[in-house]
Amino acid sequence: MAKIRILLADDHTLFRQGIRTLIAAEADMEVIGEAANGGDSVDRANELKPEVVLMDIGMPGLSSFEAIRQIKKNRPETKVLFLTMYDDEDYLVEGMEVGAAGYVLKDSPAQQLIAAVRDVMRGGSYLSPRMLSQLVDDFRSRIKSANRLPRFATLTTREREVLKMLAEGQSVKEIACDLNLSVKTVEAHKFNLMRKLDIHNKAQLVQYAIQKKIIKIPNLA
Repeated sequence: MAKIRILLADDHTLFRQGIRTLIAAEADMEVIGEAANGGDSVDRANELKPEVVLMDIGMPGLSSFEAIRQIKKNRPETKVLFLTMYDDEDYLVEGMEVGAAGYVLKDSPAQQLIAAVRDVMRGGSYLSPRMLSQLVDDFRSRIKSANRLPRFATLTTREREVLKMLAEGQSVKEIACDLNLSVKTVEAHKFNLMRKLDIHNKAQLVQYAIQKKIIKIPNLA
């Protein structure tokens, strides 16, 4: 049975030795070479033609991202798995942009790395479960934020009336008279609209009303 040919690229010798021992126990995989910096990983990939490169995300010398970009340019068929201690979405995005097929956290169980190698060899992609969970949580948060009504939309028709009249300079008593409401009721509307809009004083209220074009900027000419 043909074995998956793997290049290890990491600047820590003990870590490479541990991964080499792990892979040696798999009947369908073999480590064909190692690299300790970004530039060397490009050279070794060109020389050895691995099917999979396991690349540390923080390599010295040539950056890991640029190394992957060059490896993929020279050998598009080579699959790349980033190995990293960083559960960072920015690193993940940049890694995918340069052509990585997977992102594996270094504190993952050994079998997750083995599964990742097999997945990318079959043409798939792989994310460590913790990264996947983090992305799902972030996605849900963005959906929740997108579905949240704008603050102004939460105001009732009466609260909008009171907002406009307050911003125009009318007192609570004047508004109560004009709307045929009690002063206490107008005070309640004022409290609610300021709470909903996160406004704490008259100046902020006037500024908000101008920004939303509820009132026009006074002509000082």
